[in-house]
Amino acid sequence: MIAAGELQSFVPFGREHCRNHPNAFNLQLRELQPASELWSSDGAAGLVGSLQEVSLQERERECWQLRKGCKGIREEDVEFEEELYTAGTVVVWSQGSRTQASNVYKAFTVDSPVQQALWCTFAVPHNKKDEEEVEQTVCIVQSSCVNVHTITGKDFISPLPFQVSNVWATKFGLLLERKNSATDSQLPGESLPTVFSMLHPLDEIAPIVCKPAGLFESSRVQYASDASMKIVFSCCQPSIVVSYDTVQGIHSVWALRKVTQDERFSVLRCTADPAVGGTGLGPEKYTSCAIATSPLHYSALHSHPSRILTSSPGIHPRVHSPSISNMAALSRAHPPGMATPSFSGAARFNTSFHSQSPRGHHGLLPSANSTVNETLLVPEMEPILPDLCIEQLWSETVTAGCYREMSSQASKVFLTSDLCENHYLCFLVESHQQLRCVKFFESNNSSQLIFTSVTTIPAKDAEPLQNIDAMLVLEACGSLVLYTGITRVSKVFVPGLLSPTFSLTNHVSHFSSAMENVSTPANAGSRHLQRLDEGIMPSPVSELRGPNIKHHEGSFLDDYHFQHTTPYIHALRDPVCNRVTLELSSGTMLRISIPEIATSELVRKCLQAIRFILPKEAAMKVLVKWYNIYNAPGGPSAHAEWNLFVTCFMTLMGYNTERLAWTRNLHFEVPLSPVIAAKKARPSDGGSEEDLDYLLGSHYHRQINSQPICSNNALTTETMSSPSTPSLKLDSSAPLFPHIPALFYVLHLLYQELQLDELQRARASSLVCLLQQLARDLQLDEYVDLYWRDYPSLISGFTESCVIDQALIGQMPRPSFLTEEPPCVLSWLSSCLRGEEVPPFPCLPGICHRTRLLVLSYALYIIGDEHATSTDKSKYLAKLSAGQKNCASEPQYRRQSSVKVQFSSESLAEQLVVWLTSEGFTLKDLESVPFGVALPIREAIYRCRERPCSDWSEEVCLLIGRQDLTKQAHKMTLAKNKASVGSGLSLEPPATTEVDEEEDGMSDIIQEVTGLIWSQDLRVQEVRRLLQSSRPVRVSVVQLPEVSDHEYIEEKENKLLQLCQRTMALPVGRGLFTLFSYHPVLTEPLPVPKLNLTGRAPPRNTMVDLNSGNIDVPPNMTSWPSFHNGVAAGLKIAPASQVDSAWIAYNKPKIPELANEYAGFLMALGLNGHLTKLATLNIHDYLTKGHEMTSIGLLLGVSSAKLGTMDMSITRLLSIHIPALLPPTSTELDVPHNVQVAAVIGIGLVYQGTGHRHNAEVLLSEIGRPPGPEMEYCTDRESYSLAAGLALGMVCLGHGSNLIGMTDLNVPEQLYQYMVGGAPQGSGRGQQGETQVPQLSDQGG
Repeated sequence: MIAAGELQSFVPFGREHCRNHPNAFNLQLRELQPASELWSSDGAAGLVGSLQEVSLQERERECWQLRKGCKGIREEDVEFEEELYTAGTVVVWSQGSRTQASNVYKAFTVDSPVQQALWCTFAVPHNKKDEEEVEQTVCIVQSSCVNVHTITGKDFISPLPFQVSNVWATKFGLLLERKNSATDSQLPGESLPTVFSMLHPLDEIAPIVCKPAGLFESSRVQYASDASMKIVFSCCQPSIVVSYDTVQGIHSVWALRKVTQDERFSVLRCTADPAVGGTGLGPEKYTSCAIATSPLHYSALHSHPSRILTSSPGIHPRVHSPSISNMAALSRAHPPGMATPSFSGAARFNTSFHSQSPRGHHGLLPSANSTVNETLLVPEMEPILPDLCIEQLWSETVTAGCYREMSSQASKVFLTSDLCENHYLCFLVESHQQLRCVKFFESNNSSQLIFTSVTTIPAKDAEPLQNIDAMLVLEACGSLVLYTGITRVSKVFVPGLLSPTFSLTNHVSHFSSAMENVSTPANAGSRHLQRLDEGIMPSPVSELRGPNIKHHEGSFLDDYHFQHTTPYIHALRDPVCNRVTLELSSGTMLRISIPEIATSELVRKCLQAIRFILPKEAAMKVLVKWYNIYNAPGGPSAHAEWNLFVTCFMTLMGYNTERLAWTRNLHFEVPLSPVIAAKKARPSDGGSEEDLDYLLGSHYHRQINSQPICSNNALTTETMSSPSTPSLKLDSSAPLFPHIPALFYVLHLLYQELQLDELQRARASSLVCLLQQLARDLQLDEYVDLYWRDYPSLISGFTESCVIDQALIGQMPRPSFLTEEPPCVLSWLSSCLRGEEVPPFPCLPGICHRTRLLVLSYALYIIGDEHATSTDKSKYLAKLSAGQKNCASEPQYRRQSSVKVQFSSESLAEQLVVWLTSEGFTLKDLESVPFGVALPIREAIYRCRERPCSDWSEEVCLLIGRQDLTKQAHKMTLAKNKASVGSGLSLEPPATTEVDEEEDGMSDIIQEVTGLIWSQDLRVQEVRRLLQSSRPVRVSVVQLPEVSDHEYIEEKENKLLQLCQRTMALPVGRGLFTLFSYHPVLTEPLPVPKLNLTGRAPPRNTMVDLNSGNIDVPPNMTSWPSFHNGVAAGLKIAPASQVDSAWIAYNKPKIPELANEYAGFLMALGLNGHLTKLATLNIHDYLTKGHEMTSIGLLLGVSSAKLGTMDMSITRLLSIHIPALLPPTSTELDVPHNVQVAAVIGIGLVYQGTGHRHNAEVLLSEIGRPPGPEMEYCTDRESYSLAAGLALGMVCLGHGSNLIGMTDLNVPEQLYQYMVGGAPQGSGRGQQGETQVPQLSDQGG
């Protein structure tokens, strides 16, 4: 008996989510309640008559399914479960795991009640290649349509032309079963197709072609129109469908595949006999022929003009392709929304026949019951061609399904495999309480599945456990039993859940004498295996497997009074990996996990090697025995797993592990927990005799005794030759005794595999202890010597040998691959480096993966055989022939496009790197390879790192350490996928004309760079759209009835004025967006985008302008926006660009309206640092023109270019425009006020952070500059004072209170005085300063 783990209650997550779903009020709360809540509710639950009936009816309205999570990541890393829950009109897709709470991934709400929801994958073909891209979807089936939602966000709605009874997910898409109505059976000879396929939501629903098995296989191709055939199971891998014949009561297995061209021609073929075609075929003859053979697929037939139709054999029924008109008729005859579809009669379906004329319309003859209009419409209709074909592989014998008294339809079908990788198709016949297991395997060319024997297991329910190659069976008595394939492993004990067997044993205790411990071929072993059963596997619950107890529930129901109080297991459902849900009789559900066969990686690999080399029967016995021992209730912990495996394995080979010192002391190596250690340390103060025995058997004692090696060998031979007691002999009747040489060899190859992984050193040392014992007993001295050289201090402590009789050694089958010279992978690799001739190295396929990789890598790169990884693998690897098929097929080699067929070292390095990547080899794996072994691979990576190819994948770039190219490789992968149908989000910018790109001023943004930074969305294109100011804005104003046309025009212009404020602010953002993105061409002027302040009014797209005079527009409204537009254009220029004075002057506009933009352009050149190249003559020319905005931009630009330099030439230039910096006797200049403000800011920029006393003093006084005797400075005094304050702050920037040489200025006090006003504290600058503060106080500071 084994113990189940991780017991926890289970409630579907979608049920709780639907309670709070916005659409939940449309659903009755009772629909989402389990049976237990219904039983405990008030008396209002009696809708149908009884509480139990209500619970069953309500529970049918909700359904869910679980699967192993898949998100495009590696399979072994997936640890979460996915749930698809359906209730009413809501479908909830949630994800969760044992370590993370469930969360909603997607939730869907549809209009009508959901009939079915399922996961499905659709294959999307590429345009240029034969490859197909898999698209994962959720399909929601309603009465009239199918909603398909992909994980990439695409939604499709496919209407259904008929009412659907069931939908199945397959490898190619969806299979739809048409619901058969009562009127179908009333129309003889008019059998319509019943199974249809949908390869993609955008494709048309097409009928399925079936190919039954029989003598005339090639001619029996027909449409799947048998109304008695019901699909009960579909699978993607392998692609099969299981059906049930309701008339004959048998199950059949069909292979689902694409239809061939010949089958498509055959199924579209119709009778074209001249005698029959000339006279016409009446409906009476047609019907009689149909009844005599098989149901006809009666529909309007119209072939494609390019097809030549030939006659089919007369003994076979004439089959027809349902045309588009027939599908419409089918839709009318079976409306999806009607519960009882009506049928309009045979006149709706017409039959037309074609002759053998290449033109498809010439031999058209109307049938007797068709009208002229219908006949004329037929040639314009095109048939719906079939896409898929189901070919019969196997069918039950008639005796298996001959129970006429009850239906034998399978309620559950699944695939499972056993520990030796035999595959079974199992279907549960609930009415007979049988689980029928059909064994199958692939043919040699993997093109067909071959079904062999059928085994019946008594079962009430069953579910597969894929991760552990087993299935859980619920027997009729309520016990859980674990099977691997058809081999019974053990009963499963669920903690906290009482087995029904206990209630039976209380009343029928006399059955206990007829019990068996294990009733499978697994216990047909030796006496030693039975001893293991008794000693290690005590069963706390006795199994009732006697002949007097049937598999039905007769005796079980007799004790229902006990079962009613104790909940028992009612059913199994939702298997995922090794977890399954138990449905209890009380209505609750429990989720349990079945333990795996091993948790230690070393034990797992050893079991794989044992399974590979042993015959299947012997391997099955060993694996089942180990599983029972390891997973028994209260079994060993994880750190004792290897010790238990060694003991079990050696015992099965015939060793007496209690007599061998090193196996006897294995249990001492188990570390004790602190609590147990503390308890055991108290009574051991006085010591005991066991302490001495432990010291004598310790590793330290063995190492000290083995110091003199020569004498130790002699002593060993003497001591081992003399006491050849029976205790040190092997038991030749042990089940694995004949297989010891083969087992030793595969474990030795596994040891060589561990030698190639630095992280497996500890495991290799554990394995070498077992190997040295086997090598000593098999008298393989070369192997012992090899182990000595690898672990001298460890092997020196092992001195015992077990004697095997020479007669038994001679009788023991010695495999041909066991050579005297031990295979050593490190020696093989070093021989390659020395250029020696090397034999093929033995390898276990699927187990020694790293050995295979490194051997072939050396053959490719060191030996220089470029075909070593493709066609010449057998030259360097020798696959072992096992007692069974290879446990893993060799992965197919995929030649990359970057591999060049040359013999240079560069091409070999590229080929090696690409091949290693295709095998899943990563940098993490390379780090664990011993450094000396990995050196040639590192050299190849170093060569490829210097010269990478542009078409390498992202994985190759990561392996060679070029992470900088991974985004580029990802970008190329995205670009390749864009051409495919239904590909993901396109990251290319929207298509625009050249005029648009030149106008918006943002065409210089490099899409390749921004695409690498923001590769997941279109934010760059969206920002560009928001910042464009060169197009008219949309002015949407609705004209009310009471508004006149003149008022309506004014409303539009007022709306445009508001929108223009946004447009005029856009240049600031555009300057930030396009900063340093342009390198100008010296022969071309800088393109400056327009600032368009017009609009367009829908729906006639009429122009709206602010110059009409209908509304008041602020004067000079566009002056500063044009200035900022020029700044934004100038900031595009990168600092590293080649700009000279001639190019700056070349950009001066000829139109005066553009002078403001040019002024901003000059300021931007100063911010970029390019204005220093402008000649002094040009500066003088610009300033003497007297254009105010040009002077402002120039002064600010040259000041920014000389930031913090105290440049004297710029200081003189600025001082001319500031009266306070001129000498008292200088001539007064008429300088515009705004230019003075710009000059003051320029002084602050040039002297930024210098703490210059003179300038600080002048600027401090200029903050409170009086309006002057003639009030010449009274206009805009606030702007000048603000500029002076900003300039003062820039001059003193970073100095704070440490203003050296300025303490007499009292700067803080003076600034405070300016803020609060009042009388001045000091004399200031004469009488003029005395009248200053009150005036400032009057002006508000």
